Amino acid sequence: MQKLFNKKTHFLFILLIFFILVNCTLYKQDAISKPKQGYVENNAEEFVLFIVDFSNSMTEKLHGTQKINMVLDTMQELLPKIPKNKRVGLRVYGHKGGGFVPGLACKASSLIVPMTKNSAPLIQSALFSIKPTGWTPITYSLKQAVNSDFAGVTGKKRIILLSDGGENCDESPCDYVMELTKTRQDITIDVIAFNIYDQEANNQLKCTALVTTGKFYTANTAAELMKSLSNSLGVSKEVQGVIITH
Repeated sequence: MQKLFNKKTHFLFILLIFFILVNCTLYKQDAISKPKQGYVENNAEEFVLFIVDFSNSMTEKLHGTQKINMVLDTMQELLPKIPKNKRVGLRVYGHKGGGFVPGLACKASSLIVPMTKNSAPLIQSALFSIKPTGWTPITYSLKQAVNSDFAGVTGKKRIILLSDGGENCDESPCDYVMELTKTRQDITIDVIAFNIYDQEANNQLKCTALVTTGKFYTANTAAELMKSLSNSLGVSKEVQGVIITH
């Protein structure tokens, strides 16, 4: 009888160990398959979203050329250099007027091209089909990007925000990202302040970048614009050599 009891106890002990090992394995698999919000895998691919300003002020001229045309020419040169396997998308704001109705003008932000591979031709085509019209809803655009465009996306996420002015829809992109980073550490925002001389606007945009560990660039020429965009994307501009003969 004692031997039977010992065998039964031994069997139950082995069974208990088996269940512990199985549960630990399932727990680890579940943790891997369902990453927490804000979790970033070390080797995860990066998703990049351009947010480009199409507000009315982009029709102003800089060095004899409309600012929007400088942006389009720069993007036309830059986009083909993006690796085809990189997931890149495009959101724009200010492309709809809304007249004197702030509620409409301040929600004029649209995802034009989702973040997919080999999207450069689509982005290029879309950029040339949009006209600058309205206001500058930066904060609303960031919220849409975070809550909608990046929904269900795990891994590294980078926003490249290009604006020629500060927020004018009674919100603060700086305040928004300060709250965002309390729960999310998986989104980096690079900001390119294009021909902005208003100190408050620059401070707001600089805060938006630095709080998210992003980079803040200023650009006042086509060359500076290209350099800023190239650095943000990690795409090196081709270096042209000059041959000097004596």
